[in-house]
Amino acid sequence: MENWKKDPRTVLTLDAGGTNFVFSAMQGFEEVVEPVHLPAYANDLAKSLETMVSGFRQVSSRLKTKPAAISFAFPGPADYPNGIIDNVGNLPAYAGGVALKDFLEETFGIPVFINNDGDLFAYGEAIAGFLPKVNRMLEEAGSPKRYSKLFGVTLGTGFGGGIVADGRLYVGDNSAAGEIWIVRQKRHPNSFAEEGVSIRAVRGSYARLAGIPFEQAPSPKEIYEIGIGQREGNRAAAVGAYAELGEVLGDALANAITLLDGLIVIGGGLSAAYPLFIEAVLKEMNRQLESYSGKKFNRLVQRCFDLESEEGRRAFLAGQVKEITVPGSRRTVCYDSMKRIGLGRAVMETSRAVSVGAYAFALSQLDR
Repeated sequence: MENWKKDPRTVLTLDAGGTNFVFSAMQGFEEVVEPVHLPAYANDLAKSLETMVSGFRQVSSRLKTKPAAISFAFPGPADYPNGIIDNVGNLPAYAGGVALKDFLEETFGIPVFINNDGDLFAYGEAIAGFLPKVNRMLEEAGSPKRYSKLFGVTLGTGFGGGIVADGRLYVGDNSAAGEIWIVRQKRHPNSFAEEGVSIRAVRGSYARLAGIPFEQAPSPKEIYEIGIGQREGNRAAAVGAYAELGEVLGDALANAITLLDGLIVIGGGLSAAYPLFIEAVLKEMNRQLESYSGKKFNRLVQRCFDLESEEGRRAFLAGQVKEITVPGSRRTVCYDSMKRIGLGRAVMETSRAVSVGAYAFALSQLDR
């Protein structure tokens, strides 16, 4: 994977939004052309496909060599391995089933790979971001512990997720792995987590706590600035709004990581408010549950640590390392008995992580 940084192959990429398509190309984890911006034509399939072909051709014409593949994220639901798009909210032209992968492969004569943006975000952070960063920290600290699993979540308009295990992206048999947005929400059990972990959730909580209509609630960025004392406003409501988000997020992450067992990286626009919600996240993940008889149990087998704080990072890196003797021998082995999970903010901007993930995914598939 490290060799991909020096790989000569170029991959065409696309940032597919409901208003605009942004086309580019990547080589060695770096963008190698000036991006091309074209309208998405969200309601007209013929025009949208024509735009897609035009955008990729414009980027290709600026390259010195033929691109090796096309790889990008596209909104779902979709059958991603087969590249069939269906029922897209902000791109309704693609509803009903569009064989986008086959269309582009027939047009350009090169392999095409399409994935979910949450998946590619997680893959980018696993290949060139948070996962290798944490393993370097452990190595430099002299710890025997290493991680190979990463669960990535993005907080913004929605609540996305992606799973990477042992260097490979896991998408599931129905292209629906990592769909954390729809897990049951703790604060409102008849609702789903995204309603409590999103831009609208932060604004809604602030409005309720401040006693104002939703329409008068500031943006999440402004609420964060109010919460840290950089802007005038209802500070208690701002702090409370992000604490509520943290509680719902922590509950969802605890449920997910129980089955996955790996590092957790948090990205997306709302991750900028990480300092205001991470305490509530950790409180929820590290809390105790009890049996019918009243006996207390830790909610997770693992202990969770905030790797953005000095105290949390120090405890995580130290672990509980000891030497134990092999029975019937004088030989000793090093053993870290602390089961733990590290949480932290994305190393890259979300859009860059998605692009890196798309590039790395394409090369991984070509190399197979």
